[in-house]
Amino acid sequence: MATLNSTIPTGGGYDGGDNVLADYAGRLRRARLGMAVALTPISMLFVSFTSAYIVRQGLPTLDEKSGQYVRDWIAVSLPVSLLLINTFLLVMSTFTMEMARRQMARRAVLTPVQTIPGVSIGDEKRFPWLAVTVVLGFGFLAGQWMAWREFASRGVYLATTPSSSFIYLLTVSHAVHLTGGLIVLIAALVMSMGRERLERQYIIVDTASWYWHFMALLWIYIFALLQFAK
Repeated sequence: MATLNSTIPTGGGYDGGDNVLADYAGRLRRARLGMAVALTPISMLFVSFTSAYIVRQGLPTLDEKSGQYVRDWIAVSLPVSLLLINTFLLVMSTFTMEMARRQMARRAVLTPVQTIPGVSIGDEKRFPWLAVTVVLGFGFLAGQWMAWREFASRGVYLATTPSSSFIYLLTVSHAVHLTGGLIVLIAALVMSMGRERLERQYIIVDTASWYWHFMALLWIYIFALLQFAK
């Protein structure tokens, strides 16, 4: 992922001579490091879910009626077409998220240039990449809700079978984490409409893009796990 450490100025003002945040490049590095640290427990959580999922498939349970150990794992058929559409929406949102990050990076680089007397870079049209990402994110969640309703219409609920329990556990956990990312993106979108410092906006969008790309990769992993590790 491209960085702006060598291009973002650490002195001067973005808005009428106000002092910029001290050590901007350092703040950006620390924000990225903090995001990497935050993603570690999420990764470990889903690794533990995966281990439990695989182990539980071959784990027999005691049948109280017969007194014998039996295997009660019943594979659940996924609504593959619907989940593929959801996957497409989320993958597209990673593209729009990256475009939003690059657009914000470009603004962060060019805005100080505009403060130089006699220098003009013209009016740059901005595409609402961040807003499109938010819409696609909500589209993915709506699609997941439709998938859960499809399971319910088939009589497959959280406690129906061990396999259905894991399906809900994995997909709902991912949806909850994705919702957290959406909240941050909405906050960044609102911030971009106000007077928040541009460098702070970029730090938020940059670190949020890391999280969003991770959520997309995590969903692809979960989908593949549920579809092929039956």
